[in-house]
Amino acid sequence: MALFPSLPEIPHLGDTFKQFPKGLIHLLRYHDVFLREDSELSIAQRELIAAYVSGLNKCAFCQTAHDLAARAYGVDQSLLEALHEDFETAPVEEKMRPVLSYARKLTEVPIKLVSADAQAVYDAGWSEEALYDAIVVCALFNFMNRIVEGTGVIPGQEYADPSEEDLARRRNGTYTEWGIKAGLVAE
Repeated sequence: MALFPSLPEIPHLGDTFKQFPKGLIHLLRYHDVFLREDSELSIAQRELIAAYVSGLNKCAFCQTAHDLAARAYGVDQSLLEALHEDFETAPVEEKMRPVLSYARKLTEVPIKLVSADAQAVYDAGWSEEALYDAIVVCALFNFMNRIVEGTGVIPGQEYADPSEEDLARRRNGTYTEWGIKAGLVAE
């Protein structure tokens, strides 16, 4: 049985947002600002953070969707699998390791963040703005994971075996465009 009687038994995120559209356009624009607009972190790196945080939270829908988005921007599937299996042994580029470590700590035990955690990010060559962008992506996906899990959304077949065309669509679109095409928000 669905968590919300007004949603299908197996709801998609679009079903949830169609039923509860309040604030959606702002949420989609926020996604676009922090996941698609200019940043020291590449789109691939930001999608990697989104996928990693979602994996930490065991949010199957967001992990699957953002694994796919990360792949669309060039992240290798084997890296994603290794990262979700064991952060310590995953072949993550060294510059990203402290960023992902920061995101993990912010997700699991935020009260334990210390200046050394931020300093590790700076020592890897990132700016304060890059760290802030990483923090926002991490926070956004902790937030999204709660919406998805709280409304019972699960991944659909569209994520199972994406074609190159599916990956290209992800590279060429924004979150707001998805909302418009899905009929969830007006242009």
